[in-house]
Amino acid sequence: MESSEESTRDGAGAPAERGRLGGLDGIRGVAALFVMVHHCWLMSFPGYPGNTGPGWLGWLLYGHFAVVVFIVLSGFSLAVSPARSGWRLGGMRRFAQRRAWRILPPYWAALAFSLAIAWALVPQPGEGAPTAKSVVVYGLLLQDLFGAPSPNGAFWSIAVEAQLYLVFPLLLLVLRRAGAVVMLGVVTVVVAAIGLLAPGVHLVGMLMRLTPQFAVLFAVGVVAAGVIVAGERVRRLPWHWLALLAAVPVFAVIVVRGSVWTVEHYFWIDLALGPAVGLLLAGVATGRPAVLVRLLDLRPIRSLGSFSYTLYLIHAPIVVAIYQLVIAPRVPVGLPAFSAALALAVPVALLAARSFAAVFELPFQRHRSWPVLRVAARARLSRLRAAVRPAP
Repeated sequence: MESSEESTRDGAGAPAERGRLGGLDGIRGVAALFVMVHHCWLMSFPGYPGNTGPGWLGWLLYGHFAVVVFIVLSGFSLAVSPARSGWRLGGMRRFAQRRAWRILPPYWAALAFSLAIAWALVPQPGEGAPTAKSVVVYGLLLQDLFGAPSPNGAFWSIAVEAQLYLVFPLLLLVLRRAGAVVMLGVVTVVVAAIGLLAPGVHLVGMLMRLTPQFAVLFAVGVVAAGVIVAGERVRRLPWHWLALLAAVPVFAVIVVRGSVWTVEHYFWIDLALGPAVGLLLAGVATGRPAVLVRLLDLRPIRSLGSFSYTLYLIHAPIVVAIYQLVIAPRVPVGLPAFSAALALAVPVALLAARSFAAVFELPFQRHRSWPVLRVAARARLSRLRAAVRPAP
């Protein structure tokens, strides 16, 4: 969920030679916005996974697919720089430090923010007030391993992504020595075996808490990043049309089988949807379709992508608090409540996320260590004091 420029540097610890890839930040921004609107939908139309809202809004039920996009895009973005360096990581320790520096400060700040809202205003739907165990489990990113009252409904995927960072060096090693097909094939076979055995084998079933299909999605993103260094013949392939061709059967199944069946089978639906997302990213990275790339690279959408990680992290407690305390007591459930949530909760969450990111996310993107960050902070404070100091 981090910006594309930042993530292309983190893979090998050096700036990407070809700069920012247009469109990727826009995809992040749109996906984060979709997740937030999805949560507004959930609050307004009870009965999930059944679709109790109007049919023309039924697509908002599937906020989970935005996380699918995030995971594939995460693998893609992290792999761009290694792909340009012969699929070499550039040092595991440095990679781990950069990932922790980039991911943890906004996450821990969002955790404190979420805990404060849950304790002082309203907890997350279906959850009790967070406990000391919640603080420990969520603070250590172990929420997919241990149960505890959640302070934030969006935090579940952050633990999964952090665990994928641990296997990223291994994926690159296999890819470099055996090739992309072997790497992706091995990951897919292992994950598919888990999915097949989980219903009948308890120990294997416990692995489903880790959302293992996301490992395949992450690997798909890593492989798709190879288009960056591919020959011109490969880069000229109609990746966006191939993406559409891969997505149509998946969406046809969703339409035919309905939302309840789809949610119950997210494991297999995610696996089927992953290749379409990877193909789309390959298309966007090669500048096609040009209309979509230009749209995603418009300044407002690109700006939204620059703080999409923070938006993802803090929107849920804001949406829940505004809906439960302001909208629910005054507005009828259903379309009126949904409209009110769009009018009130979405703008407040966007403004809060932009301000939150200015303190807890963007400085950690721009400055790579505590000494550099401290120097930058002192310089900024000096400029602010000079600006407010009265003239003699």
